[in-house]
Amino acid sequence: MLALRLARGAHPLVQLRRLLVAAASAGTGFLLLSALGYAMAHPDAPTGSVLRLLWCLAPVAASVHLAVAVARTDPGTRPRPGLAAVGLGPGRLMAVSAVTTALSTTLGSTLALLVFLHLRGDLTGIPFDGAATAFLAADQPLPLPAALTLLLLVPLAASLASALALRPRTVVRGRSARPGTATATGVPAVPGTPGDPAPVTAGTGPDADHPELAPDPRPLPPPLPAPGGLPWGTAVVAAGLAVESYASRSGAAPGSDLTSRFAGSPAGVLGGWALTAIGLALAGPAITHVCGWLLQAVRPGALRLLAGRGLQGEARRIGRPLGVVCAVASGAYAMATVYAGARPSIGPLSTLGALLVAGCAVATLFTAALETKQARADTTAALLRLGAPASVLRNAALLRAGVLLAVFGPLTWLVAELAAMPLAR
Repeated sequence: MLALRLARGAHPLVQLRRLLVAAASAGTGFLLLSALGYAMAHPDAPTGSVLRLLWCLAPVAASVHLAVAVARTDPGTRPRPGLAAVGLGPGRLMAVSAVTTALSTTLGSTLALLVFLHLRGDLTGIPFDGAATAFLAADQPLPLPAALTLLLLVPLAASLASALALRPRTVVRGRSARPGTATATGVPAVPGTPGDPAPVTAGTGPDADHPELAPDPRPLPPPLPAPGGLPWGTAVVAAGLAVESYASRSGAAPGSDLTSRFAGSPAGVLGGWALTAIGLALAGPAITHVCGWLLQAVRPGALRLLAGRGLQGEARRIGRPLGVVCAVASGAYAMATVYAGARPSIGPLSTLGALLVAGCAVATLFTAALETKQARADTTAALLRLGAPASVLRNAALLRAGVLLAVFGPLTWLVAELAAMPLAR
């Protein structure tokens, strides 16, 4: 009930993001049901049915990724000081966020089921009823348990991933624990113990010349270490390209040719592309952090220093969505290279799947950028109070975007060329 109240009273932009999650879930659910319909219409081609189901894993992963990004930016489930007093601590808010995500994705899955039944001809009296009876095996009864299992895949995965992403994390303060707060051992810190900072008395400390300024008892958080996923990401990308090259030399399985110009097995191509996407997602935060470091190199000014430090602080939030967008763009470029000079024979379901993956990747990137903007709102407000011109902040944002485009653009082209070479043979 609380999740429904929060969902109903949210801002229109928040509702729009939830509708995007519902739309992604609806498209993915329709693809899963279409794979079920193909399996029912072609019982003598189990290999093709399994491969069509495997192709649906990419839209499922993209939809779950978007749902997690939207859950992280939901202001209704953000911890507030007064909510813990009424029993809505971080754990309860995590459960509310998971339920909200489940509601959005379940709405999309329900819409997918209605459209599927309408196209099969099971729901009459509406335009275009029974428009795909031959393709969706309308002459056979729909196995309801199998359909519900496929439709529940996205809501369960999205809600579980949202709960894991928003789970409460224990902050270990160590020697900087405040009095009355829990230390690493879970025991409240008592003044005079090793876990408590030394008391600051009047006439001592950095504010001795200004006794009217009380010292801030909150310790500064330690700086985050640099992301270290670049070696692992590079290795996984190389493994994905090797799998694609090996799959292009093998023969295609019967009934599995979803795109006619692919010379090899679609399962191998899908596996190689998935490894490439995972590798780029792993390496994305480290590459973004390196971009921030390059901005500050060789005697930086105030603008470059602000842009570089901001980019390093945002590396973990926007690095992975940038890597996923890079993988999607490289896959689209590789497909365009393979289809160069020929008319592609991609069906409507393949087009729907490609649009779903690309749309979810771009929407996730914009959502991560919004989360980053919300996270640095206090810093931006402090800079404006100190007299920093708003044009400097805009120029720093443009400089960060330009550096990311200058680095990830050639990287996308390189990965796409390496992926397209074995497929174009």
